[in-house]
Amino acid sequence: MVREKWVVSAKKADFNEWANKFGISPVLARIIRNRDFTTSEELKAYLGWNLKDLHSPHLLKDMDKAADILLDSIKTREKIRIIGDYDVDGICSTYIFTKGLSILGADCDYVIPHRIHDGYGLNDSLINDAKNDGVGLIATCDNGIAASRQIELANNLGIKVVVTDHHEVPYEEENGKKRELLPPALAVVDPKQEQCEYPFKGICGGVVVFKLMQVLCEKTKSEALESALTEFLEFAALSTVCDVMELKDENRIIVKEGLKRMKHSENEGLKALFSVNNLDTENLSAYHLGFVIGPCLNATGRLDSADRSMELLMSYTKVDALSNAGELKSLNDSRKNLTSMGTEKAVRFVEENSLQNDDVLVIYLPDVHESLAGIIAGRIKEMYNKPTFVLTKGEECVKGSGRSIETYDMYEALNGVKELFIKFGGHKMAAGLSLSEENVEVLRQRLNEKSGLTEEDFCKKILIDVPMPLCYGSLDLAKQLNLLEPFGTGNPKPLFAEKDVRFVASKRIGKEGKYARFTVVNSAGGKDTLMYFGDVDKFGEYVDSKYGNNTFEKLLKSEGEIILSIVYQISTNSFRGKEEKQFILTNFS
Repeated sequence: MVREKWVVSAKKADFNEWANKFGISPVLARIIRNRDFTTSEELKAYLGWNLKDLHSPHLLKDMDKAADILLDSIKTREKIRIIGDYDVDGICSTYIFTKGLSILGADCDYVIPHRIHDGYGLNDSLINDAKNDGVGLIATCDNGIAASRQIELANNLGIKVVVTDHHEVPYEEENGKKRELLPPALAVVDPKQEQCEYPFKGICGGVVVFKLMQVLCEKTKSEALESALTEFLEFAALSTVCDVMELKDENRIIVKEGLKRMKHSENEGLKALFSVNNLDTENLSAYHLGFVIGPCLNATGRLDSADRSMELLMSYTKVDALSNAGELKSLNDSRKNLTSMGTEKAVRFVEENSLQNDDVLVIYLPDVHESLAGIIAGRIKEMYNKPTFVLTKGEECVKGSGRSIETYDMYEALNGVKELFIKFGGHKMAAGLSLSEENVEVLRQRLNEKSGLTEEDFCKKILIDVPMPLCYGSLDLAKQLNLLEPFGTGNPKPLFAEKDVRFVASKRIGKEGKYARFTVVNSAGGKDTLMYFGDVDKFGEYVDSKYGNNTFEKLLKSEGEIILSIVYQISTNSFRGKEEKQFILTNFS
């Protein structure tokens, strides 16, 4: 198990005053304060934020310039090609861009690079193809900020380029100072630019394109495009969750409002994905977007071509949509099996090569499908709580993906050894790269020499919102916690904690007994139920190591009891038409 450090958030405010003013529990007021809100005005805005509170798209540098260039091309019937990316954010961005321009009467098409044959973003082949196809303007989405050389080629061939992206801007250091290396496009819309005054930098590619559509709608007064913005908001929300953007500021509004609209979505492709995955649209959450819908869209770009996901989203009939959605679900099921096997190989690689003590894990799995590297890296990162790169052997070079921990800026680290790479890009928490095989071990050594990480960084911090006995958890509080949704990265589900809880019974539940339901005695002498959706076998191993062999088996038979300190969540659960509170165990010691 990864070492954990439980930390109680101790941010101060007059919680009772907030509670009385807004009609909420002091516990909820404390949780909101823990989300870095300091004044009652901020709290009021947080509880009441809606679409009118989104930042103006005109604040994005070059936004109006990009819109005007596109409108000129539409007016002159110049052929426009949209070039996106093969992940969910790239697919959704491409869909919004393509449909939006089509509504305005543009002569446009799209290309999503093939993960294996093209790799990420623009390349010379895509530029040359555009020239041969008579394209006059290339518009990128979710890529382009690091494609200076390719955009220069386009310029030389007489092709105009507009970049929309959200990734970090490449830079070089001169005398200890960073100098941005912006691509030579006619317009570059990316909130990460130094000169961009947009107040929130954490938006994804889909949101950047959504805001471009808002500007085009303003400039054209198109009622059809204005109507389509509702659908585009759904895809901006999907992009935000699946690209693991923090659910703060306007991202929280976009996802919250997008989820509302998805319940009654008119997009046949989305509705088909909900159907084949047996999702109840009335209870859609960010979890379903990130762990059910997103992986289906991602699977085609990983194991086949992302064009199939685009075909799904552009489906006009229910029959076609259901057929496409079924294929994507099957692909995703295959991807799950391959990922499990790849993760097992990664664990063996770490153990057999004695990498457990490395600060940064660099795992080379030549035979694993390169499209699975990022998912496997994420799983290994969770297991060891260390920055992790998984590298695979591509057709021409080694390719890989990395996933990081909060205390390690992955993009910054790669930039410090950029001479090793053929190509790289990303941001603080995730990155992609390609390099020659002889540099694999060199990369591992260099990253570890320069990691700057300490043992404390590998200790997973569990931030507890409120230390609170289970007997204080009520259905009313559970309902109030719903006001904080959507939950996800940057806006986690609130965590509570209690010391020395008596466990008096346990039962395995779920498929193959993977989960558990515990009966505990609370501090008021009553009994509560704790659900556990983690690894029950590891829980049992921990209990046996603490209380002796077979203790967990006895607990399963209600033949004994144990005492553990716990971290838990409170939620609501509907059963046979009755809404109840539900306690979920997340951590224990």
